[in-house]
Amino acid sequence: MASAHRSSQVGNDRPGTLGELRASGYRPRPIREEMRGNLLAKIRRGDELFPGVLGYDQTVVPQIENAILSGQDIIFLGERGQAKTRLARSLVNLLDEAVPTVAGSEINDDPLEPVSRFARDLVAERGDLTPIEWIGREKRYGEKLATPDTTIADLIGEVDPIKVAEGRYLSDELTISYGLIPRTNRGIFTLNELPDLAERIQVGLLNIMEERDVQIRGYKIRLPLDVFVVASANPEDYTNRGRIITPLKDRYGSQIRTHYPETIDLEIGIMDQERAVFGTEGVEMTVPAFMKEIVAELTHVARRSHDVSQRSGVSVRMSVANYENLISNATRRAVRLSERQAAPRISDLAGVLASTTGKIELEGMGEVREDQVVDKLVQSAILGAFNRHFSVREFDRLVLAFDNGLTVESSEMMPAMDYVHQLSHLDGVGEAIGKLDVGGNPAAVASAVEFVLEGLHLNRRLNKDAGRGPARYSR
Repeated sequence: MASAHRSSQVGNDRPGTLGELRASGYRPRPIREEMRGNLLAKIRRGDELFPGVLGYDQTVVPQIENAILSGQDIIFLGERGQAKTRLARSLVNLLDEAVPTVAGSEINDDPLEPVSRFARDLVAERGDLTPIEWIGREKRYGEKLATPDTTIADLIGEVDPIKVAEGRYLSDELTISYGLIPRTNRGIFTLNELPDLAERIQVGLLNIMEERDVQIRGYKIRLPLDVFVVASANPEDYTNRGRIITPLKDRYGSQIRTHYPETIDLEIGIMDQERAVFGTEGVEMTVPAFMKEIVAELTHVARRSHDVSQRSGVSVRMSVANYENLISNATRRAVRLSERQAAPRISDLAGVLASTTGKIELEGMGEVREDQVVDKLVQSAILGAFNRHFSVREFDRLVLAFDNGLTVESSEMMPAMDYVHQLSHLDGVGEAIGKLDVGGNPAAVASAVEFVLEGLHLNRRLNKDAGRGPARYSR
């Protein structure tokens, strides 16, 4: 016996006409019931709801599940780079594999319950012979970035002058060219950056969400659409008076606050997952764990810094871009020095300036230079990572060697073996290299040596002369 709520057929035997659809036992489900049922099935199976989204399992995901189980529209509230759009797009996985529509319908009319004039007329004319199409999940998702110039025509629709010129009356619903929301009927529609929508357009959105009617060029049409509406907004814009009309706020059942990764490990996980990966012939890349920590720590420090504006946030994209540039700088050095092994080091962090300055906004613009702020953030990140791995007392014997006249040069373009020959045999350095678990890879050993030297400098145990040439560490 066919399921009372079956909303898709599998295989090649899907019904092709309205009569065949009725005979199959198909029963339509409203979008909220469909998403709710599929969510419950995923929960029972233990499926991952948002693949690739890290750090939200105990915070954001339960709130999303509650909203869907309650049949509530959702607004994601969070700063940039918090996966709001990815969360919205992932909701498409809660839709059925495919659903039937009246063939030729612009708004995905359900063959058993058509709402558009076109579909109603076709069903009245053809009856059980009305042709049926099956549409997949992706075609049931719509998305729009809200901008001040977004119009009702974009979202709801507009009178098509060509159809009017063909002899139809303005009162004829068939003169309407539908916008994005009606075209997402029986699906999910996402509006990003909701507060950027003009107030008069927000009123139109309010009507389509609640009253299901809207005026287009003075012509009022009734659209009993079945749409799950998702929006995103930055808290700074969303809470400011006048940026969003209060009745529209009230229509969203759940306001879900997103957040940045709460730990360094989560930030690193996202970096590893999202970075662009390129192979370089003849170069084997190794990224020591402590260098990943420094990149992630840099972003976390920026999120706490009084020099950086926190109103729009510091995106995870900064971590990803910095990680990519760090690896690229190490690759460039290896190619120029004809080294087969490469590993990012402290001196490569100069390469993150370009990928950091474009992703932070400074407090008090003009009072301080961006490169000075970035340098300060980088130093804080190195110091934080170093102090998690070591105590400066572990290097008393190494510092004593510097007291006795040892000086060490480091530079971005220094061959890895130079570090190995200079320092790997000194008291304290070998133990540190072992503790950092870099093995015998010369490039990784060079990275560890620079990390130790810079950490001691930032802890004020070594002096550093960093002019235009190589940096010089001494006492």
